[in-house]
Amino acid sequence: MTERQVPAVPEHPGPSQGFFLLRGSGRRRSLRNALLASATLCVAGAAWIGVTGLIARSELLNAEREISALKQSVTGSSESAAPVDPEKATQSAAAHAARAHQLTTGPAWFMASHVPYLGRPVATVRGIAQAADRLTGDALLPLAELVAQPTDDDRHTGLLAMLSALRSGAPALEQAARAATDTRTLADGLPRAPWVPAIDRARAQLVSQLRRTAPAMADMAVASRVLPSMLGADGPRRYIVVFQNTAEARGTGGLPGAFAVLTAAQGQLKFESFGTDTMLANVRPAVDLGAEYRAQYGAMDPTGTWANSNVSPHFPYAARIWTAVWSKYSGQPVDGAAAVDPSALARLLQATGPGRLSDGTALTADNVLDLTERTGYARFADSRERKAFLLGVARAAATTFTGALSTPEHLPALLKAAYDITQQGRLKVWSAEPREQGLLQKHPLAGALPAQPGPIAGVVVNNAAGGKLDYYLERKLHWIAGSCTPRGRKVTARVTLDNRAPASGLPPYVTQRVDKPPYLTRPGDNRLLVSYYASSGARLAGATLDGRTVTVASSVERGHAVYTLDVELPAQSSRTLTLHLLEPISNRTPVLVDQPLVTPTRARLEAVPVCD
Repeated sequence: MTERQVPAVPEHPGPSQGFFLLRGSGRRRSLRNALLASATLCVAGAAWIGVTGLIARSELLNAEREISALKQSVTGSSESAAPVDPEKATQSAAAHAARAHQLTTGPAWFMASHVPYLGRPVATVRGIAQAADRLTGDALLPLAELVAQPTDDDRHTGLLAMLSALRSGAPALEQAARAATDTRTLADGLPRAPWVPAIDRARAQLVSQLRRTAPAMADMAVASRVLPSMLGADGPRRYIVVFQNTAEARGTGGLPGAFAVLTAAQGQLKFESFGTDTMLANVRPAVDLGAEYRAQYGAMDPTGTWANSNVSPHFPYAARIWTAVWSKYSGQPVDGAAAVDPSALARLLQATGPGRLSDGTALTADNVLDLTERTGYARFADSRERKAFLLGVARAAATTFTGALSTPEHLPALLKAAYDITQQGRLKVWSAEPREQGLLQKHPLAGALPAQPGPIAGVVVNNAAGGKLDYYLERKLHWIAGSCTPRGRKVTARVTLDNRAPASGLPPYVTQRVDKPPYLTRPGDNRLLVSYYASSGARLAGATLDGRTVTVASSVERGHAVYTLDVELPAQSSRTLTLHLLEPISNRTPVLVDQPLVTPTRARLEAVPVCD
């Protein structure tokens, strides 16, 4: 007898079995439909994002072109640039940016931007469009509207009209500065997407632009609060302006040489008098800059020796000494001080056009540095003749500058030049009025050494030889953040000094050794007091000079650790000072303390490894 095979599924299912079969197939169809619908939505969403993304890109490029054309028209950076209406150009740019922002909002963009990892490029594009919208609409547009406003008084022209507009527009400028700062914060937080290079480049470009724009707008907002009163809108002001000679290094830049007394009244600037350092060499004012300052610089007698009055890189110290010196010498009240150097004069002459010396020689952006810090020493062997020549250069530059200020068409280029040299640290200003100085203090124009805690790094040199060889000095700073330990973060600071002075052919005045060292030297050899400024609370683990262990002097200035070494720097040689430090743990890049000399410091600050 054979066993009967029973089929797995009955040939003729009953009612209940049919029901379960139908329900199973229905579920499968629903699942398929759901998957198909989801796929369709994803494809449609991707297509929507792709199409709107391309349109948004076009809108952002249009906005960028409008702003670029406006910038070229205002600054004159392109000779072929046609005049552009600032308000119309900014309105157009804002409209394009707003359209790009609108295109990158909505459910598809929102959902795609929140997909883990793969959504980063979408989130970045959304953020770029939003940042562009906020920057043009909330920051640039109020500025353009302010510029377009007519002045209430037709008699106000040139600088006075600008001061009036600044004062009335201060609230708008402060609002624009806040918007730019908020936009910078937004851009800094955008995710990176290195696998989509075009988007990552756009993000990096935006971040870089905002890191320049946001501080510039903050500076403008401060200028609106202090410039009108400082330039005599509320009553006459008097300032001492010192011309620093960067061929002989000092903390704020160069040796204080020629000077001028500047008055400002209702936007009218006038240089009352000019003088040389010889006039003020023996004036000893009563200035007390505190115990910390005396401990750091007392041996150099900065309050009694004009040539050493600016050995600290903190410009307010020098300014207080200079104003006290002039007040004691002249009996005149002084409302503040300013410092410029030949490189600053070169940039200003680039904006104003050439000046003219008394002998008819053209003073230009191309020759002012060379005349004052190189060829002038070969041309005049007599010290009095040389100082008279340098005073003539200062007078010619000042006359050219004040003449250009009275010409409204020169103002945009002059303001751009003034901003450039301020960012380079070549123009510094101090006000004796506490409210004004309080506003200036945190901005580059003040030339102030930061007082707040936080990472800083910088190298400052003071010439100890008494010659003019720092014209040939090159400086490099390589800052490397290491690992973190229970005692702090390891930091290596490598300072390289190069003396490019020729070993022969320089005038004796340039190569002189006023320090009279007890060892043999050659013409062209230099000597520097090299100070490295580290973070507050830093501790030195060790130091080497050209690989050999050295002992450096340690001190504190405005809360920051300072390490100083006396370095002999022979002609055509290079020396490297390496400091190994333990600093308080911070994941921020340090603030760079940058001393302006003829050749700027080449600073390389490595990325900071994140520590808990």
